[in-house]
Amino acid sequence: MVRRLRSLLGFTPAHLPLFKLAFFHKSTFTSRDYAISNNERLEFLGDAVLSTIVAEYLFKKYPNSDEGFLTKMRSKIVKRNSLDEIADKMGLDLFLANYNQTRLSKSMLGNALEALVGAIYIEMGYNRTKYYVIQRVLRRYLDIHELESYDDNFKSQLLEWCQKNGRSIEYKVLTKYKSEKRDKFKVAVYVDGRKLGTADDFNKKSAEQLASERAMSALGILGDGAGTGQPLMHDGDGDDNGGYQA
Repeated sequence: MVRRLRSLLGFTPAHLPLFKLAFFHKSTFTSRDYAISNNERLEFLGDAVLSTIVAEYLFKKYPNSDEGFLTKMRSKIVKRNSLDEIADKMGLDLFLANYNQTRLSKSMLGNALEALVGAIYIEMGYNRTKYYVIQRVLRRYLDIHELESYDDNFKSQLLEWCQKNGRSIEYKVLTKYKSEKRDKFKVAVYVDGRKLGTADDFNKKSAEQLASERAMSALGILGDGAGTGQPLMHDGDGDDNGGYQA
């Protein structure tokens, strides 16, 4: 575990139980004290820290861009699907499988990444966490330049296409159920009364986005730059680190 963490983090953690906790999912525990035995609290902290780091990084990287552009870019980076994919590329599934007996879901990956950021913040402080996120996460797994032109608002694209082509469109929540002790929504999108896409997510808006993407794929209108997944490749340019030093 220590060797794996050292490879993942670039340093040997002094508080190993804290980093182990980052990979314990709440579904593993059924006792009343599960709230302090899983990674939810670290996930809560890491989510806030990660959002702040990404916001600061974008603010310095794009000094001439307006608030709207910065907000969209941050959303593309920290949204659930992006974090799930990044965590998968980082190999966090191996850590989760080591500490959880339940079946691993994709959402557990992004949660673990946020919890890991929370653990690093507690042990190392903000500046070291910022360096880790920028150098070992963003730079390794995101193509920031491709992300600039990537349009991931599939619901907006589908609505615009339907308006231009005189098609009716409707979103319906098919069911709401419990998963991992949280509410989950199953959403469907109908175009001219035909169900063309369905999706499940813990957030209804996120489910609508994914259902819209699937509907666009079914209609054959998934345009250039709006692929089936977010571009998550190393940008490899090394030209800008937002003013940060090692």
